[in-house]
Amino acid sequence: MKNDQTVSSPTEKLILVDKSDRKIGQITKQDAHQGKGRLHRAFSIFLFNDQKQLLLQKRSLKKPLWPGFWANSCCSHPRVGEELEEAVHRRLEQELNVSTLVHYLYKFEYKASFKDVGTEHELCSVWLGHVREEDIEFNREEISEIKYVPIENMEKELARNSDICTPWLKLEWKTIQSEHLERVLSIIA
Repeated sequence: MKNDQTVSSPTEKLILVDKSDRKIGQITKQDAHQGKGRLHRAFSIFLFNDQKQLLLQKRSLKKPLWPGFWANSCCSHPRVGEELEEAVHRRLEQELNVSTLVHYLYKFEYKASFKDVGTEHELCSVWLGHVREEDIEFNREEISEIKYVPIENMEKELARNSDICTPWLKLEWKTIQSEHLERVLSIIA
């Protein structure tokens, strides 16, 4: 199967939320990211292989925000009318051609601007999963490259490549490492 379909659009409807994750409306993806950004629901997925290596993706150069930057395995937004875990599975299939059991880890709010192009202001749920390298067939519309980094090397990887890593990857890994690493290791064991 050739995995190069466009899987999102600037006009898709995202879920506006308050700081307590209560739905307060909907907004197009494009409008959610303009200017200072509007708080909306999102998710990030960290996939690990049998060697306890984290799958990282390099974002397509076609992305308006952080094109060509390294990010976690998969990230996106649930659409209006879509449950969070349903969206996680949809996006794993669309971006990586992967179906796997996922585990919710934690949720946090962040805000980051990319030059004068736009802003991510997300209430982001972080998920974990397992992946077999042979199952990966990444969508070249979404991802330009992938690589695997051993868990014990992630801190060095982020320090060495900080200027080409997305802000959410750096924030999420710092929290995973400081507050959730034991759980991560037990899930991926």
